[in-house]
Amino acid sequence: MHAAFPALRLRRTRAAPWSRRLHAETVLTPADLIWPLFVTSGQGVEEPIATLPHVSRWSVDLVVARAKEARDLGIPCLALFPNTPREKRSDDGMEALDPDNLMCRAIRAIKDAVPDIGVLTDVALDPYTAHGHDGLIDAAGYVMNDATVDVLVGQALNQARAGADVIAPSDMMDGRVGTIRAALEADGHHNVQIMAYAAKYASAFYGPFRDAVGSRGLLKGDKTTYQMDPANAEEALREVALDLAEGADSVMVKPGLPYLDIVRRVKDAFAVPVFAYQVSGEYAMVEAAVAAGAADRDAMVLETLLAFKRAGCSGVLTYHAAHAARLLGR
Repeated sequence: MHAAFPALRLRRTRAAPWSRRLHAETVLTPADLIWPLFVTSGQGVEEPIATLPHVSRWSVDLVVARAKEARDLGIPCLALFPNTPREKRSDDGMEALDPDNLMCRAIRAIKDAVPDIGVLTDVALDPYTAHGHDGLIDAAGYVMNDATVDVLVGQALNQARAGADVIAPSDMMDGRVGTIRAALEADGHHNVQIMAYAAKYASAFYGPFRDAVGSRGLLKGDKTTYQMDPANAEEALREVALDLAEGADSVMVKPGLPYLDIVRRVKDAFAVPVFAYQVSGEYAMVEAAVAAGAADRDAMVLETLLAFKRAGCSGVLTYHAAHAARLLGR
């Protein structure tokens, strides 16, 4: 035994539940959660998503019901994603600029019914384009940066005018944060936040999300020319630095658990609010393990979310938000 033993026994503080709670270095609460919700057309519509067990698309009226549920559970913010009908998709994604599109209708309905809950909106063209890319493409299929940014500015203003509290550009175009920030200021939206998807990787974990927003099968090619290479970490710090310099109020790392090293490095380097997205593939893996009898859902959900907080996250976007909030509220 070491000379300090038995004077030093680290197990002493673990011996009783009250002591474990007292000595916990990281605390998870419902206030750390953002609940992503998928919006679809119609009235009274719930469409279960086969690749995302227990997750559905909701019509606007039922999204409002989810917003009330979130408020009652102590979840402070919702993230909205539209399932745009195929007939409204186009190569130029102009449905994103319609002030009466699914996203804007959902924003207005939520803010009318539950004004005290935050609404975060995705800014990218992939839910609106016929080709499934996040931006406009040229004849060769390459996503054009500057032309796309021009459309993203219009999309951000459209959502801010509808009542969005947080604009979250997920497109990964260069320069879009600064251009959107300037446009929001000029339009009088001084308190609308920007949460930049600053380090968004070209990941294999996004498949079920594409089912949810109806873009599965539409994508021509891949997104490696604008989303980050999973091999790169230093580049993530450069991306974060640029977005902060351009006016981002907070930054996001996406995906989540496979990139906790990036979360930690961003937090250590910049000491700013860092969020992570526990993406659809991560959620589906947890649910598959539960369905196979290989894991306890409650324990796994809370442990994975605690890992985000321990790594330095201010909050987490997770499809398990409502379930986790119920567990934490016991």
